[in-house]
Amino acid sequence: MDPAQLKKIPLFANLTADHLQKVANIAAQKQARANEKIFHEGEIGTEMYLIGSGKVRISKMVPGVGEEALAILREGAFFGEMALLDDTPRSAHAFPHEGGARLIEFRVRELRELMGRDTPLACKMLWALCRTLAARLRDTNDRFQSLFIMTSSFQ
Repeated sequence: MDPAQLKKIPLFANLTADHLQKVANIAAQKQARANEKIFHEGEIGTEMYLIGSGKVRISKMVPGVGEEALAILREGAFFGEMALLDDTPRSAHAFPHEGGARLIEFRVRELRELMGRDTPLACKMLWALCRTLAARLRDTNDRFQSLFIMTSSFQ
């Protein structure tokens, strides 16, 4: 993996050249074909992913409704990051959206080991991860508020 590619991704944008090389050394390319599962809700997460190209749909299966998309992620976004933070099962499904996607895959075990050996790298990555998770939480709160307003106006 070319470290220069990683530098373009917000999660790694503040890393030094040395840190980027270390991260690149544990990255693997993966091609996900259209409608091929990347992971399913309930599985134990052992990888996290960056989107090199294409789009990825994060969704839940809703009884009586079917698949409900929670987010459509684009190039440069990451997903499956909760596996890096805890050892609970996946909370949603991930599939390529509208065709295939080129992914950059990180085994959580290797990424945790790297972060454990290099505290400055870990701090920079965790801050970037926290900023993204905070933005996602704000978006979820906004959606919830909009839903609440819509449902209360029908009463």
